[in-house]
Amino acid sequence: MELRTKLLVGGDWVDGADRFADVNPATEETLAQVHEAGPDQVDAAVRSAREALPAWRDLDPHARSVLLWRLADLLEERAAELAVVETLDNGKPSFESAKVDLPSVVENFRYYAGWADKLGGETIPVSGPFLNYTLRQPVGVVGAIIPWNFPLSMAAWKVAPALACGNAVILKPAEQTPLTALLLGELALEAGFPAGVLNVIPGRGPVTGQALVEHPGVDKISFTGSVETGKLIMREAAATVKNVTLELGGKSPNVVFADADLDAAARGATTGIFYGKGEVCAAGSRLYVERSVKDAFMEKLLERTAKMVPGDPTHPKTRLGALVSKEQRDKVLSYIEAGREEGATLRAGGEAASVDGRGYFVEATVFDDVDIGMKIAREEIFGPVVAVLEFDGIEDAIRQANQTIYGLAAGVWTRDVGKAHRFAREVQAGTVWVNTYNRYDSASPFGGVKQSGFGRDLGRYALEQYTETKSVWVALDG
Repeated sequence: MELRTKLLVGGDWVDGADRFADVNPATEETLAQVHEAGPDQVDAAVRSAREALPAWRDLDPHARSVLLWRLADLLEERAAELAVVETLDNGKPSFESAKVDLPSVVENFRYYAGWADKLGGETIPVSGPFLNYTLRQPVGVVGAIIPWNFPLSMAAWKVAPALACGNAVILKPAEQTPLTALLLGELALEAGFPAGVLNVIPGRGPVTGQALVEHPGVDKISFTGSVETGKLIMREAAATVKNVTLELGGKSPNVVFADADLDAAARGATTGIFYGKGEVCAAGSRLYVERSVKDAFMEKLLERTAKMVPGDPTHPKTRLGALVSKEQRDKVLSYIEAGREEGATLRAGGEAASVDGRGYFVEATVFDDVDIGMKIAREEIFGPVVAVLEFDGIEDAIRQANQTIYGLAAGVWTRDVGKAHRFAREVQAGTVWVNTYNRYDSASPFGGVKQSGFGRDLGRYALEQYTETKSVWVALDG
């Protein structure tokens, strides 16, 4: 698959104001020089989206459904190639790109293709001689700003429902991983989407992202990324009172009770923190183990961790790839050093690694004897580092789980169904997994509470983020 490096604006591939190097994090080699959208190119993208919006909004919803389904078919046909590009760009194992990410992307577009012609309002019984009904209408021009950890998946989470609802979209991928977003734009054109309905404008946050958020022609910003950037977007969006949804960071608790299947819990804990190299907003990075089974559980966890060896992401058997950038690797290593300095016990990993002397790899790392006051227990590391803490009983588990500014996800492992439901009800999180971890589906909503953000991606709930409800009153008494 030939790489695209220019901006997609109004159906054309155009030059940016500048260029930046896109680096393969596993080899440290430059994959491409990608064009960056400056304020002028952002403005052109917004104008093209606004021009395309009326016809797209008023198009027969079934026709929108057909186009989304056609795009899903093209994504499926090119899935193997897209998975390779995703792995080269992000550093994630090819197993994840090919067997998890791409199938979910295809599923996502098909799911929302099914919703496109089923969005309706309702009639409401009101006082007096009136007919009152509601209309569900698109928000307008949507700026979708996505992170680098799941580039194509996050694009699908936002682009598919926004287009299904009749919005025009300007997609800004992360500067570290723009390549599959640009290829998505290419396939959208091939599928027959009208020019301007989907624009793709790579660039750095302070340049492209800021111009997009500040632009008065953008009606909504849908953002997934860090808490700090989310707060900045809220402040900047206030100037034009934009509709904003935010899916931000997490420091998710993964809680193992003494009555759990410890083998399954150890397997789930390993997946919960080392899948995606730990660069997962919902990663189970705070691992709570009930004191009475702590030693037995740790033995199982460390046995599994030892098998998580950094390797060439393109090799089909690799399960721990390269972190996305040198900057991210250095950040993760700084947290590991902080854990050592604050007195946590390093039980596994803790060092940078390489493959053939190159790459931004970090070993699968386990800290024991962690206190909730430590930096590694409070702050989002976004790497393959887990902090293990102890608890005594369900009250203590709930209290400690909620002792965080975040509220994105949580996991609980127990054979006691009552305990599981109580924990799920009382833990402050947008998603709770019981006896599993890191499960997602296009039909099930995902998002956070507290400083993990607001609004929901996925499911029918995402449709609410991309539509406005209009109330219409009709007098019936002449």
